[in-house]
Amino acid sequence: MADNWDDLVLDEDFIRSAETAEPSARARMLAARWRAEEPEPQPWRSDEPPAGWFFSKARRRKWRRR
Repeated sequence: MADNWDDLVLDEDFIRSAETAEPSARARMLAARWRAEEPEPQPWRSDEPPAGWFFSKARRRKWRRR
């Protein structure tokens, strides 16, 4: 018995012709979180990076001294 899947080619044209696109895992996670609790407004730009930022100035100074 022949499979109909044998002649199917999963190339870029096939993928781009898909009728629906699934959101990313991060988008789904944030949508679920925001349905439960609305996010607090954030400024468009901030002079300071968020708390715990990996590339903080203090961390860079310690790394350079070594």
